[in-house]
Amino acid sequence: MRWTRTFIPTLKETPAEAEITSHKLLLRAGLARRLAGGLYTFLPLGLRVLHKIEAIIREEMNRAGALEVAMPCLQPPEIWQKSGRYTDMNEVLYHVYDRAKKEWLLGPTHEENITVLVASEINSYRQLPKNFYQITVKFRDEIRPRFGLMRAREFIMKDAYSFDVDERGADISYQKMYDAYTRIFARCGLRTMAVEAHTGAIGGRFSHEFMAPAESGENEIVYCASGKYAANIEKAVSRGPLVPTPKDSTGPAPEKFATPGALTIEALTQPPYNVPAHYQIKTLVYIVESKPVILLIRGDDQLNEAKLASALGTMTFRPATPEEIYAVVGAHPGSLGAVGVTGLPVYADESLRGAAGMTTGANEDGYHIRHVEIARDIKVHQWLDLRTVKEGELCVATGAPLQTARAIEVGHIFKLGTKYSTKLGALFLDEHGKPQPAIMGCYGIGVTRTLQAIIEQSNDKDGIIWPISVAPYTVCITPLETTQSGQVMAVAEQIYAQLIERGVDAILDDRDERAGVKFKDSELVGFPIRVAIGGKSLANDMVEIKPRAGKLILVKKAEAVNRLIELIQRCA
Repeated sequence: MRWTRTFIPTLKETPAEAEITSHKLLLRAGLARRLAGGLYTFLPLGLRVLHKIEAIIREEMNRAGALEVAMPCLQPPEIWQKSGRYTDMNEVLYHVYDRAKKEWLLGPTHEENITVLVASEINSYRQLPKNFYQITVKFRDEIRPRFGLMRAREFIMKDAYSFDVDERGADISYQKMYDAYTRIFARCGLRTMAVEAHTGAIGGRFSHEFMAPAESGENEIVYCASGKYAANIEKAVSRGPLVPTPKDSTGPAPEKFATPGALTIEALTQPPYNVPAHYQIKTLVYIVESKPVILLIRGDDQLNEAKLASALGTMTFRPATPEEIYAVVGAHPGSLGAVGVTGLPVYADESLRGAAGMTTGANEDGYHIRHVEIARDIKVHQWLDLRTVKEGELCVATGAPLQTARAIEVGHIFKLGTKYSTKLGALFLDEHGKPQPAIMGCYGIGVTRTLQAIIEQSNDKDGIIWPISVAPYTVCITPLETTQSGQVMAVAEQIYAQLIERGVDAILDDRDERAGVKFKDSELVGFPIRVAIGGKSLANDMVEIKPRAGKLILVKKAEAVNRLIELIQRCA
């Protein structure tokens, strides 16, 4: 490709809309342009990168035995109502209506669609296992689209769905996808960690997220340096708080005391009360599927709502309003507790099991209760893991201190079980002729998000540093003289033609621009290798080869193409 025949609108200044490095470079390098919030048009270079990522995904999915299909993005709401996700995912669903006022949904994912297909086409165990995948556009009504492609309203996703006759087969399918994802991201030049994750609205009993470590990441991961444990903060567990919960059960009876103005955990740690946070019980009132419940965690902990969703088996919950709280317990936030409460289910975090000598609200404004022993004074309906793990707590696998990091989620794989197959009728006859629901898994990769995650991990002060496998062009040939005739351009044309003939993705910068402008653009765009051809170097029969993040190499003109091929093969 010649630069003058394509379209690469690089920018010197960063657009005001760009917040993180990868978003800035995505726009400045001329890969994409914003149409509206969360909507982007891919320009020629950006589309080339997308196509290369998709090609890697296809190769590895096909290698793992998955079969490519193409499903409609427009979906009937009835199948979502049958699965139960019409309500659970309503906040992100786009509802559209045809000329007859009939409702349709723009697909944010395709579990329902593929399950309906399998229900109508597969009826025997002899037809299983099967794994179907597609690469297509998805739509999600994000509350706040941000960070460019990271959180968009419309995005490209690879989604796959496996169907097996039993759990053993489902585990094999899951492992195949786990291994395929590991290869995909490695081939894309992306550093990732597979971490245990919350299943969310997709559902299922187990999942892994593939996380690309990056300071700008919206997710927080918890991991052990040994590599034996890693989890999303929403799922992470530890051996418990670093400061143990008081367990002495020989204390006096509960005692109510006045705490005027002390409405927070922090306020109660100050004089004249001086109650350490880990000696306090934080009481929260939530509305779960329209019914109030009480949640108890230690005063120095934070509630993990993803764990709450998993424990209760529903995502339909929210914090109660002050008015709802007062109607239920007769007090306002800041004075809440569970001592003596009998009419509401009380869910307590495991870290409070056996706790004694604790302080909690008295369910009377301006008062708290001390000397509380949970086993004696509070009727706990169920013990759950509700707390968010903190850095430094000990790993459940090794006992070593846990570390935390920010990361970008680029892939997610799930063990779904029979959630969808049962509800949508994906049944098969087993070897005994009895109908059984297929055991399912689902597997997603954010293709557009992967593109931006690569930029976020691979850049410097001058621009993007593309891995060769996904770079829009591998070699940028840069003649340093603007004339379209003469020796410099002749050599540039010769090297360009030889590279094309040998199957190398090359771009010839044939613009009538100064050398400095060409160099800056090639570094900004991030072509892995640049070949500079100038009159001075040619006088010595030499050309300059410069890897994007490496040192300049002077080579003989006649050896340039072979040296470039060697460099590409070494870096690939």
